[in-house]
Amino acid sequence: MSFSRLERLSDVTAFKPEEGRLFSATHEEILSGRTTDVYFVKTRDILDACGMLDTPVIAEIFTRRPGVFAGIPEVIRLLENSPVELLSLKEGDSFASRDVVTRISGPYSAFGMFETVILGMLASSTGWATAARECVEAAEGKPVLSFGARHVHPAVSSVMERAAVVAGGCAGASCVLGAKLAGIEPKGTIPHAAILIAGDTVKLARVYDEFLPEGEPRVILVDTFHDEAEESLRVADILGKRLSGIRLDTPSERGGVTPDLVREVRRRLDMAGAGHVDIIVSGGLDPERIRILSDAGASAFGVGSYIAHASPRDMTMDIKEVDGKPLAKRGRIPGITENPALVRVL
Repeated sequence: MSFSRLERLSDVTAFKPEEGRLFSATHEEILSGRTTDVYFVKTRDILDACGMLDTPVIAEIFTRRPGVFAGIPEVIRLLENSPVELLSLKEGDSFASRDVVTRISGPYSAFGMFETVILGMLASSTGWATAARECVEAAEGKPVLSFGARHVHPAVSSVMERAAVVAGGCAGASCVLGAKLAGIEPKGTIPHAAILIAGDTVKLARVYDEFLPEGEPRVILVDTFHDEAEESLRVADILGKRLSGIRLDTPSERGGVTPDLVREVRRRLDMAGAGHVDIIVSGGLDPERIRILSDAGASAFGVGSYIAHASPRDMTMDIKEVDGKPLAKRGRIPGITENPALVRVL
């Protein structure tokens, strides 16, 4: 991957995005500094004029809200060819308010321009991982799948789904790239569109069963045309032991997926000899609803908007040491803040 990094303000002036492009940044643009705040480029010019651009510093990153840490592999990729030492929490580590999550040591010229980029990488992934972990803990061992790609810009959907799996603990993700980056295969059933076009849930279930390779779970959406319990029984009758699960995604216009609905479907499946069939629920789930529906008999949970719309954990980077001397702005304590959970990652 070849690209030229921004070095000074004149490079910013000369940069002209090509016409007809998508609005999201390319990997090259991120790695070259073209998504940073311009004042960090100005800082390079100023410090260079002072002969101090390569001053050795130590910078620490913290956030004021607790959470689950994620995103450090991208920071490593950003800085891997720079003369810096990088200490960090591990992805999936929990942290408290104001804990130092990352420490960077090296010449300011090696990383200062990328403060915006580093903080953004960590803030977004950590926010998504934290929300995913809340759902996973609410499920108490039952699988949670991340289905949030449709709720964010496609440029970051894979970042979100990866964070939800690797750091948040989700058992799967529907976004193809996100799942692959997390080291797993994407998971998902079929949309209402397929059943609407086919005209009948059972008709589609038959073809779906024939189409899927052996070993892949047969999970059928059952809320498109008829009563959910009725559709569940029809599908169970046709597929028998080959049916792994049914998915309830009843829209809010019809009351959504309720505990009573889950209990009824569970009971009717059990009475029909289909106790092996899991009930997967989705649609507007959050930790509280996961707990309630789990108690009612749901077996797994597809979570979209709660993870996708999670607030990023605002990250702050502070210079804590300059040229070997403890130093900080007012309101911060000079010198490094110890955190034994930090490990060297670069």
